[in-house]
Amino acid sequence: MWAPDNPRVIRVATYNVHKCRGLDLRTRPSRIVGVLRELDADVIGLQEIASVGLDQARFIAAALNFNLSFGHVRKYKEGPYGNAVLSRFAIRASSNHDITIQDREERGCLQVDLEISEKEVLHVFNVHMGTSYFERRRQAPRLVSEVLSGSHLRGPRIILGDFNEWTYGLTTRLLKAQFGASRRRLRKRSRSYPAILPLLRLDNIYHDRELILRRFSVHKSTAALFASDHLPLVADFAIRSDDVRTTEDLPAVNALAS
Repeated sequence: MWAPDNPRVIRVATYNVHKCRGLDLRTRPSRIVGVLRELDADVIGLQEIASVGLDQARFIAAALNFNLSFGHVRKYKEGPYGNAVLSRFAIRASSNHDITIQDREERGCLQVDLEISEKEVLHVFNVHMGTSYFERRRQAPRLVSEVLSGSHLRGPRIILGDFNEWTYGLTTRLLKAQFGASRRRLRKRSRSYPAILPLLRLDNIYHDRELILRRFSVHKSTAALFASDHLPLVADFAIRSDDVRTTEDLPAVNALAS
């Protein structure tokens, strides 16, 4: 996707891979690799990535020849489990933020700073939030005030992942306030769970105004229907600057699944 003749467009994807366990209940990281090849994304956020028999994150990154950052959240069957960011761009820095709420399952948000040019950094935050309504009500303010804010952030931000929020809740409201209100609605088009019959909008992508949405879709290939219990979301962004603002640009959309 990223090429000299089209240097300002970046394809971003988010995908809950369910420990690479598919509809047939078999754990097959190779199927996830196949789906990701269909996406042809430059930056990929994976949630529920584990080490069951092999290091799934490293296996997938090696198969795609992508750079990898892994955010360890907890152990699963004595192996590491958490979130991962894969990227064609060099990883300048990464950090894993703990957003666990006491007495609940461990949760994290992986921040990865990508070098998209010699002078530009893209901050990508990959999060998997809790399943409890009251858990998310405590996680969301922490996410906005402690993770997404700060003078150290020098470039545009993208936060993506599995927010586990299927209604218009506090997480959605806070992130829309942080990144701006959506200018068009993609509610039906953004349903990604369960994969075989997507009814809920658990997965999402939010972005700063420096990024212009060119294309957005839920990837519904045959391979994706079987590889995980979620479908991946894919978005193409142009970096906002004078050379990319044309009459053909789509309106900026800051909350894709608002």
